[in-house]
Amino acid sequence: MPDPIVVQFPLRGAGWTAVTTPAHRIPSHGTDLLGQRYAYDFVQVDTRAGFHAHPAPTWRMLLSGAPTREFYAWGQPVHAPCDGEVVRVVDGAKERSWVHPARESARAVHVGATFTPDNPKQMAQVLGNYVIMRADRGDAVYVAVGHLAPRTAAVRAGQQVRAGDLLGYVGHTGNSTMPHLHVQLMDSHDLKVAQGLPLAFARYDLVESSDGGATLVTPVTNGVPGRFERIIGSR
Repeated sequence: MPDPIVVQFPLRGAGWTAVTTPAHRIPSHGTDLLGQRYAYDFVQVDTRAGFHAHPAPTWRMLLSGAPTREFYAWGQPVHAPCDGEVVRVVDGAKERSWVHPARESARAVHVGATFTPDNPKQMAQVLGNYVIMRADRGDAVYVAVGHLAPRTAAVRAGQQVRAGDLLGYVGHTGNSTMPHLHVQLMDSHDLKVAQGLPLAFARYDLVESSDGGATLVTPVTNGVPGRFERIIGSR
């Protein structure tokens, strides 16, 4: 991966894990469309072994799913990763109120297989609610955060923001299999032509277990989170 552009981690608190990351593969989402080449998807999980994004046991999730708003990530605040100007806000996409893993995965596969960037309806199905901002760097670097909860955008187009300012809240809109945050950098605000740019995060804490079972928390600077690493977001 080329040298990344460093921005702040947009989430706070413990339990975040990257289910999609350029540390695992490039393009991280299996496509270069919509500037996604180096994009991340972050889900919040609890302290149980394995992957638990909801309090329910795994068998219940697989059998019947669960309400969207009960997922740990849902409603968590999303902060601006850098100083910049908001150039586009989409806030009206509806949210599915119930998450069933099999149904959501099948829907995501279908949308991905049939997607064409020139179809406005399909664009909404993929992106959900999102914010795009231009970074204050003197060059063309844009930040996009996606799948936000409906009517939670805290900014408007043309607004100047500082790193750490509130942008919105994590939701389950667009081509999402569960509440999570999609984050990417790109060279244009026009998603139809944007090329993804590599990004790293200025600081976060990596949570690991030692051989003796103790929990180790290691500060990471300018890092690219690995797939399923447990991290704590910080300013």
